[in-house]
Amino acid sequence: EHLSRALEHPQRPVTALVGGAKVSTKIDLLTNLVAKVDALVIGGGMANTFLHARGTGIGSSLAERDLADTARAVEARAAASGCRILLPEDAVIAPDLKAGVPTRTVPITSVPHDQKILDVGPATVAAIQRLLAESRTLVWNGPLGAFETPPFDAGTVAVARKAAELTRDGRLLSVAGGGDTVAALAAAGVEDRLSYLSTAGGAFLEWLEGKELPGVAALSINKAR
Repeated sequence: EHLSRALEHPQRPVTALVGGAKVSTKIDLLTNLVAKVDALVIGGGMANTFLHARGTGIGSSLAERDLADTARAVEARAAASGCRILLPEDAVIAPDLKAGVPTRTVPITSVPHDQKILDVGPATVAAIQRLLAESRTLVWNGPLGAFETPPFDAGTVAVARKAAELTRDGRLLSVAGGGDTVAALAAAGVEDRLSYLSTAGGAFLEWLEGKELPGVAALSINKAR
């Protein structure tokens, strides 16, 4: 019921936040979501694929460069559906994904060829937080950066805490799910402060893809305490 409220009969504006490493695992999800939500925030490694498709240099970052056409098709569908896509405007970069590595924050158009994008930067975090404050419903799947390796968890943590604050204040219905997402929200200390958290990652993804599920009970939704 709460899931269907979030996507089928939501309070608008609806924002979807989709992160994680690969576009290839979330093509159906992105295609379905852009037709249903008002804004789509793309983060994590998959944002690099979209940036590359737009012609933005992404250095030595993880990306599926062969899916540039797919990314452009998702953007075209979003434009046709009146869905705004938000990509990172700045990034935290480093030569390698390792703890203790020297990092810096640069505009997204200034990533050196030998550096990797490993998290969204503070300007992007602020833009996402502003968007959430204007939204009534949030659907979240996937982290915004390489959250398992601090300090590249900072963007995900800051956005998660904002979502929790808005949820607490009754301004946002927040639905999140998927294994990485649950782990990232737990790392931010807010896994029990969103409206609904689905620990059944595969089922949650199928729901976001618009597939019919045999009863929402199958999702083992945990009502946040």
